[in-house]
Amino acid sequence: MAAISAPAQTKFRTCPVTALKVDLAAEKLIKANAVTAIVFLAIGGLFALLLAFTRWQAVHLLPADWFYRLLTAHGLDMLVVWIVFFEVAGLYFGGTVVLNARLVFPKIAWLAFIMMLVGALLVNGIVLAGKADVMFTAYAPLVADPIFYLGIILFAVGALVAVFVFFATIVTAKKEKTYEGSLPLFTYGLVAAAIIATYALLSGALALVPALLTSLGLMEVDPAYYRNLFWGFGHTAQQINLAAMVAIWYALAQITVGAVPVNEKLSRFAFILYLLAINLGSAHHLLVDPGYSFAWKTFNTSYIMYLAVLGSLIHAFSIPAAVEVAQRRKGFTNGLFGWLRKAPWKEPGFSALVVSMMIFGWIGGVTGVTIGTEQINMTAHNTMRLPGHFHATVVAGTTLAFMGITYYLIPLIFRKPLKFPRVASWQPYVYGGGMLIVSIFMIAAGLMGAPRRNWQINLAEYPGATGLMFAIIAFGATIAVIGGLMFLWIVLASVFTGKQEDANRLTLVMKQENPLVEDALPNVGKEATGKYAPSGTLVIVFVFLMFFVVYYFSNWWLLGRAWIIR
Repeated sequence: MAAISAPAQTKFRTCPVTALKVDLAAEKLIKANAVTAIVFLAIGGLFALLLAFTRWQAVHLLPADWFYRLLTAHGLDMLVVWIVFFEVAGLYFGGTVVLNARLVFPKIAWLAFIMMLVGALLVNGIVLAGKADVMFTAYAPLVADPIFYLGIILFAVGALVAVFVFFATIVTAKKEKTYEGSLPLFTYGLVAAAIIATYALLSGALALVPALLTSLGLMEVDPAYYRNLFWGFGHTAQQINLAAMVAIWYALAQITVGAVPVNEKLSRFAFILYLLAINLGSAHHLLVDPGYSFAWKTFNTSYIMYLAVLGSLIHAFSIPAAVEVAQRRKGFTNGLFGWLRKAPWKEPGFSALVVSMMIFGWIGGVTGVTIGTEQINMTAHNTMRLPGHFHATVVAGTTLAFMGITYYLIPLIFRKPLKFPRVASWQPYVYGGGMLIVSIFMIAAGLMGAPRRNWQINLAEYPGATGLMFAIIAFGATIAVIGGLMFLWIVLASVFTGKQEDANRLTLVMKQENPLVEDALPNVGKEATGKYAPSGTLVIVFVFLMFFVVYYFSNWWLLGRAWIIR
């Protein structure tokens, strides 16, 4: 407790752009976690390209053993390692810099980082050595080398320690009164993500420790028990990403156009809905399992899960509405969408925000709710529709949001000017466009019945266009990898070259200075209040809901065509 009782020992610098204090110990940890995250993003991206050209049956690049090997490593690196490392960096940023606070227990935070890094390296090493070709889920009775489970457990415990350091930092900041009023919305969203992370990581331990003991020959884990507890980790981990991603969406809207929520209490309530109901979505991975009752499956994946869907719908309105109101208050009041035409489309944070929200909501969200329905899931679960869904959510939505905020962490935390800003202006469109192609045509292949996880597919058993779908998926993956390489080029060149210097403004392409620290948006006269109403956003929302309804009920129509009684 000595660290908490001696705040004078903490060294700070003051950011000239935001006027916020930056704990130098926290700054080093943010850098270490963020850079490590991006390294694993690059590794996972390489595996993704190789897998895409293997699923394209005309190319069939990898042999079967390496296909499943890289599928295992790709899933863990992209769904867990890259994202959790980045989220830990985000927790330290939101818990210290945003609150003008110090990081408590920095030595323990470094221990957490080392545990996570060693765990990730162990997992990748043992998988590439050919001793854990069990894929991301590692379903019992499949058994991998004990080091595989040990590495995941070590990584999860390290992440859990980092989460506790974040909680301790938040409590200490409140006690030391480093900020006034309620937690800023960005940090509030990260608190929600950290609470979900605690549940997910504990659930993972309850699944993986017995699996480790099974691999050592000390016990035999029950497959149904493992699946239940594993998805309490595997799916809920993606809800950590959801909460963190939404928090970043709010931050990017504020950074790029000075947007503030139209009703912050409603936005906070939406995060609470995540805490109460989001983990129940894990049940949709168990809908094809025979050990659960129809009532249990329906209750978990419909009536209760819809509360979490309501939370996402609130955010889906609140963020674009905040952007519209901010733009209208700046004078862009012509018509329903004049504010949108005049938006800063060349600012990488804004384009990352919009593309991330569109792919996540229109593709990932709509398909997720649909295939989470008990009856529809029966025909969709083991097809390419599932990877199509989560490539739209985690890979396109979450990853693109994290890429967008990284561009602003470089001048703020690394204190390096962003290199190649014109390339950065295009990068979200290239990466997002590639992932949009991948997601849509994975879903299309799944609608044709193409199975997921299969190394070889007999195309003669499926509609004639199925092979074309996999060719287009490989094409989209190539575009997405090019977008990923653009991101790596910009980040690595910015971080590891050039002199360190304080930023003089936050936006990277726009000429406006310091929209993050504006106390109020500029008035343009005494126009009618109606000009500031988010009327354009309302139209977009109604179009989205119509699309949602059409897609949802078209799936029920397809379900009715699955078994034709003659």
